[in-house]
Parts: sequence; C-alpha cells; structure tokens
Amino acid sequence: LVDGLDLVNAAAERSDGFIWRLTDDAAGEAESFADVFGGNDRVAATLSVWRDVASLDQFVWNTVHRQFYARKAEWYDAIGNGNLVLWWVPVGHRPGWAEGMARWQHWDANGNSDQAFGWSHVKEAQLWKARNCTAMAAE
Repeated sequence: LVDGLDLVNAAAERSDGFIWRLTDDAAGEAESFADVFGGNDRVAATLSVWRDVASLDQFVWNTVHRQFYARKAEWYDAIGNGNLVLWWVPVGHRPGWAEGMARWQHWDANGNSDQAFGWSHVKEAQLWKARNCTAMAAE
C-alpha cells in the first residue's frame, strides 16, 4: 500500500473535479486523528475536497484507486461505518482532521443525515450503484 500512495494521490490530483487534499505537511493534526482510534496502526485516513459527487465517484471507482480500495482489508481494519464519511463544504473551505473526525463520529452514531453520509445516501453516486460497489464499500 505505502508503495502505491504516491500513484493514487497523483491520480487524484490529476482528476477532473479534484480541489484539494490534506497532505503530510499537517502532521500535527494527524496525531489527534490517531488518538481517536487508540493508536491502531491498521487505521488510516485521507481528507480531500471534490467539486461534486460525480467527480469523486469517477476517481474512486474508475482509476487506480479502485485496485487499492479493493484490497483495503489486507492493510486496514474496518471501523464502524466502513471507514468513509462524506459531507458538503462551502466553496473555499479546507476541513481539518478534527472536522473530519467529528463528521465520522456523527455518522457512526446517527447514520446518514445532512451532517454526514455515505455513498448510499448520494443519488449522484452512479458508478457506486452501477458497479454494485456496496459490498466492497462495506468491507
């Protein structure tokens, strides 16, 4: 996995609709993320902003990302809701780990809502639905 991170991140950054991702330069915030999961080294996260669901859907399911995502159980533990949370942000907003964890915890406790949601809550996630990615996303 580690050997492929640069490849996946580069694919994201070249993707239509990609706006921004939290990079390793924000390492101080990463410690608070790790603390939430009790230091479990089989938990990792990315945080990115996309123009729209269709762009993210395309990246996740139609690029090299899908190959890595399909093998995630080899590297990571599934935590609660399947390790993914989505939410809408205002134009120009760059969320940090604290915001991401608050959204994840909200979804883990309450399920899909306007505050935080997963693929199944987003009607625009056509590839996720067409490829029947429910099982892969839940693993």
